[in-house]
Amino acid sequence: MLEALIFDFDGLILDTETPDFVVLGEQYRRYGAELRPERWANGLGTTGGYDPYGELEQLTGASLDRDALWHEHRARYLELCALQPLQPGVRELIGAAKERHLRLAVASSATREWVEGWLARHDLRDSFDCVRTRSDGLRVKPAPDLFLSAAACVGVSPERCVVLEDSPNGMRAAAAAGMRCVAVPVALLDFVPLPPHTLRLRSLAAYPATALLELLNGEHAAQDESR
Repeated sequence: MLEALIFDFDGLILDTETPDFVVLGEQYRRYGAELRPERWANGLGTTGGYDPYGELEQLTGASLDRDALWHEHRARYLELCALQPLQPGVRELIGAAKERHLRLAVASSATREWVEGWLARHDLRDSFDCVRTRSDGLRVKPAPDLFLSAAACVGVSPERCVVLEDSPNGMRAAAAAGMRCVAVPVALLDFVPLPPHTLRLRSLAAYPATALLELLNGEHAAQDESR
């Protein structure tokens, strides 16, 4: 029985990940290097999982002004994030879940300021019963702590929760928490191998929201497909 949905934030609710790849890719090409999606994916959904400028130094032998590159990246990155709409199907799924009286939470390895700021910007903060972030002093993904804390916050046992995730680290965290996981990776990860998951979708809009909830509730046979 499905009683709660736990949403990741970056890449799942708002695609703040593709802008990161775009800006880093521009910086890499300036030095004659290419950013590899499968390497970049190691940093998604966690902290300290990937050192892009360390790798760029290794690839090129250049001595980089990391502070300058980071500030350049940050300014351009925020500009691009501000232009991103909500990911397809997010608002519809939230609405359908509320009609079914499901509990809703967000669990993110980002900071509370980052997550709640964007949720408020898109008028979504009040849609969630609970938000858990690394600002709560919890271990980040792939550790299960964020998901387990979110489940406890909404009062639902892990086996009755479904996680919605885009990153491999988040999928590992869901498995460690004993929760089913719907994988919705950004397009850049189409050819990157993913950890085990319950269902893979190209978008949360791949199914009508009500049909997706019926599927996750076991009312229809689940299948893994990149729809």
